[in-house]
Amino acid sequence: MSRVINTNSPGKRRSHLMRTSAELLRRLSQKQDIDDDSKNMLALLVYCLRDIHEGIDESASAWEKRDYWMKAEEFRERWRWSGSLAKGLETIVLQETWQELPTIMLKLFPHFADIKINKYTRKENLWQGCYKQLKSESET
Repeated sequence: MSRVINTNSPGKRRSHLMRTSAELLRRLSQKQDIDDDSKNMLALLVYCLRDIHEGIDESASAWEKRDYWMKAEEFRERWRWSGSLAKGLETIVLQETWQELPTIMLKLFPHFADIKINKYTRKENLWQGCYKQLKSESET
């Protein structure tokens, strides 16, 4: 029997989500006002941050299995921002308190500063309908 190799590891998913988020932040920073496209991008950003946060325990548990408890806790602490900023951004998007958006964006930018974007690789259809989905998700 051969080994099963998971090519969709939490680290790989996290890297993909970080790149997507960085591109979204770049595109949002070029917008002058909040239009439907901006709302969809912000909703996708909420989903990306949620997914990043949900993958943290999965990665940390790999360290814990090897009895690297301190390493696991340091890892969790390093990524703790993703959950709190996801909740904050979600609140802003759902309540449409756009005046609070610059504050949370300033908190987000440092976490994506090391991701260099020379070319956009994410297509615009990626975030189409995300705002509507986030709104309907909150109503249930």
